[in-house]
Amino acid sequence: MRTNTTTLAAIRNLGILAHVDAGKTTVTERILYATGTTHKRGEVHDGTTVTDFDPRERDRGITIFAAAVSCDWDGHRINLIDTPGHVDFADEVERSLRVLDGAVAVFDAVAGVEPQSESVWRQADRHGVPRIAFVNKMDRAGADLDRAVESVRQRLHPVPLVVQLPVGAEDGFTGVVDLVRMRSLVWADGAGTAVEGPVPEALGEEAVRRRRALEETVAELHPAALEEFCDRGTVSAGTLAATLRELTRTGDGVVVLCGSAYRNRGIEPLLDAVVAYLPSPLDVRAVRGVHEGTEQERAADPEAPFAGLVFKVHASATGRLAYVRVYAGTIEKGDTVWDPGTGRTERVARILRVMADRHDRLDRAVAGDIVALAGVKSARAGATLCDPGAPLLLEPPVAPEPVVSVAVEARRSTDTGRLSTALARLAEEDPSLVVRTDAETGQTVLSGMGELHLEVAVEKIRRDGGPEVSVGRPRVAYRETVVEGVTGFVFRHVKQDGGAGQFAHVVLDVEPLGPEAGATGFEFRSTVAGGAVPQEYVRAVEAGCRDALAEGPLEGHPVTGLRVTLTDGSTHVKDSSDTAFRTAGRLGLRQALRACATALLEPVAEVTVTVPEDAVGSVLGDLAARRGRVGGSETRGGAAVLTATVPLAELFGYATRLRSRTQGRGTFTTRPAGYAPAPRPAPVR
Repeated sequence: MRTNTTTLAAIRNLGILAHVDAGKTTVTERILYATGTTHKRGEVHDGTTVTDFDPRERDRGITIFAAAVSCDWDGHRINLIDTPGHVDFADEVERSLRVLDGAVAVFDAVAGVEPQSESVWRQADRHGVPRIAFVNKMDRAGADLDRAVESVRQRLHPVPLVVQLPVGAEDGFTGVVDLVRMRSLVWADGAGTAVEGPVPEALGEEAVRRRRALEETVAELHPAALEEFCDRGTVSAGTLAATLRELTRTGDGVVVLCGSAYRNRGIEPLLDAVVAYLPSPLDVRAVRGVHEGTEQERAADPEAPFAGLVFKVHASATGRLAYVRVYAGTIEKGDTVWDPGTGRTERVARILRVMADRHDRLDRAVAGDIVALAGVKSARAGATLCDPGAPLLLEPPVAPEPVVSVAVEARRSTDTGRLSTALARLAEEDPSLVVRTDAETGQTVLSGMGELHLEVAVEKIRRDGGPEVSVGRPRVAYRETVVEGVTGFVFRHVKQDGGAGQFAHVVLDVEPLGPEAGATGFEFRSTVAGGAVPQEYVRAVEAGCRDALAEGPLEGHPVTGLRVTLTDGSTHVKDSSDTAFRTAGRLGLRQALRACATALLEPVAEVTVTVPEDAVGSVLGDLAARRGRVGGSETRGGAAVLTATVPLAELFGYATRLRSRTQGRGTFTTRPAGYAPAPRPAPVR
């Protein structure tokens, strides 16, 4: 057993973010190797990595689940989460970013910023997570640091602060020049550590030029650096390092490093940068929560009342682990904690330091730690755990709305109960998976973020000893919208059945929310004058209208993309009530929608397809057959990169078709791109 004695200032909680195949997991493996946590370098293609321990990840060669590991470097404790790069598992990234203090964004030196790189970068922006960038695969043919940095500048819009200059190019890449300390770091073949030396003579002039450019950029962004630059004509290494740290923490700049994780080159400087530039729990804003309607802050102090957020749950037949970020206070084995969301108390049986699928027992965890708790039986991902004597409810991560569904059923009727238990466990582990029963068909429907997401979920049921499952064709989440609205639609709700009656009179205007056909959302407003409808009844009308959005007039899909305005109405002295006006809002909007011109919307995805140039024509033809609209194409690293918007319903089976058309050389990624009008049915009145 070990007791956590690491000080808060020496903790770094960070995630590894990137597009699929940019090298996140390899970077994580090399960090573990460089820190002495592991003694053998794991490889993704061999299925020997620490963080991709799940059989489904090793079979596919991609990260599916966010995996937490811990290591030590230069007297600092680094809690690291290797996140998925595939868009189907973006919720894993979202929940991880919610509890992280910093991140390393990994980019391919050939491809630069790729679609999912952009998505995870925006996710980090929303959470205000400071980042440093690592341009990986500098040993590949076509690798170009400057081009990769320019793509970061143009597509992600930060101010890149490049602190390294590569030594050698492509297959001859052997090291880097550290522009802050003006030294070289060179890795010999097979060497685990770098050899430090002076800047190579051939790169001396270029290194001086780039150091000068870095000083000028930093001086433009930071007053202290500007003052020193004006006084001395240069910026010292100490001032430069301190300024880079502050610019990283505020998000005004992004430090950029480079290397080749596969060849174990550039990892030690990356770890030094993590320690030097990314914040500790003391450097980030105190966590905020709510108690009895009042917002409160709780500082990252081991002596404060305990507060933590569950960001991941791993449930199996042998036990249940809740992964928790401890924001404040101290928690010890055997403590009782409170879940304010459910009103339940939980007893902590064990506290574990996580190393992917292995664990090291701890006596306690303190503010700033990321640990797993055993014995917490009911807390779900997003739940708050806190001191029962000092309740605090933290804001949970928001699970995305699923867009793809499959019908699942047990092949044997006697296994129906086992299937229900397995599906409940899935939804408990992954909040972006939704299980429901279709009221019309009686089918059990599993919904998620994409075809691969659902495929992995069903495979988990089989691998975990669950029942044999039959899966129907995936169904997408259609919506209905208003194309042409109505004005002055009058609806009266009058009901008299012997007791107190119900009376509500409303006049509604219904119109599209925006000029574009794929607009989504709902707005309600009131222009009633003179108190014809009291304010409390206006709120009831809005609630009724929202009730009516659950089923549209075309095919019963949810309705979106409209604005409803309550323009007039009247009340009855005795028979008007909240219930009457809520009913009037619901029934009135349903009838108004039947009078509108409505249309079906279908979810669409932005697809980025990378194919050999000789297969471009065939792939474009297939995209057109799937109703895809090609938005652009470019040549990158000897391959053609096509970008298109394709209806999600047309993408089922696309991976197999693409492989067959490109002899297995084509790849594609998708990300949700909203909704667009479906070709059928035609708008009706």
